[in-house]
Amino acid sequence: MPTHVVFIHGLWIHATAWKPWQDLFEERGYTTSAPGWPGDLDSVEATRGNPAGLDNQGISEICHHYADIIDQLGEKPIVVGHSFGGLIAQELLANDLVAAAVAIDPAPIKGVKILPFSQLKSGFPVLGNPANKSRTVSLNEKQFKYAFGNAISDEESDALHAAWTIPGPGRPLFEDATANFVRNSPAAVDTHTAARGPLLLTSGTEDHTVPRSVTVAVSKLYADNTSSVTDYHEYEGKGHSLTLDAGWQAVAEDVLAWLAQQGLAAATAPIEETAD
Repeated sequence: MPTHVVFIHGLWIHATAWKPWQDLFEERGYTTSAPGWPGDLDSVEATRGNPAGLDNQGISEICHHYADIIDQLGEKPIVVGHSFGGLIAQELLANDLVAAAVAIDPAPIKGVKILPFSQLKSGFPVLGNPANKSRTVSLNEKQFKYAFGNAISDEESDALHAAWTIPGPGRPLFEDATANFVRNSPAAVDTHTAARGPLLLTSGTEDHTVPRSVTVAVSKLYADNTSSVTDYHEYEGKGHSLTLDAGWQAVAEDVLAWLAQQGLAAATAPIEETAD
């Protein structure tokens, strides 16, 4: 039974933001890792200072990067991805590289034909300039507040922006935005015929970056794949910051409960004996 969980971050957030999740999952008996995207450096500060390695990194490059990491594990792990990390998680699952996947407010895959205004506005700092396709772009506090922090206080949003944001490559957003017009789009996922492990899709009802209607549309693309489990869960009142903000643990506990329902609970971590 898989006991390793790989956490995959999305655009504009550094991998170290998963540390509270890793600690919780390890308390429950899992081993974990949270590798960054190709081009990420070891810390928020280092990546902000030298983001050039992220330039022109696209969906295919990110998927292959994680596939190579997973290949070194020697077992199929569970993957938990947020935003674009949720799209990557679905790609890995459809290609039978992982045992199960959780896609939290995932970026839309090919086949989703709706484009809510809030999603367009959230991506405009990148999509508004075609030159951004080959370079990295940062979000300022106001842009982060709209895209991530709209359901939390200004103070908390600004604190999360200061703690975790990094420049993000523009290419994945352009690839996602044009997915339905490109035959071999890297945002395409086999939702129909792939024999795969279970998938959980989640949505925050107040999410601006990936609105609820988008994730519902993704869920419907899986409807005819009756041989594999696809579940959908909704978080009332939560925005795109739901993996980072003060309510993160409730989301993480739900993921742990869902894994247990799929028969993927890890053995409880042993209790250390205290000296007399």
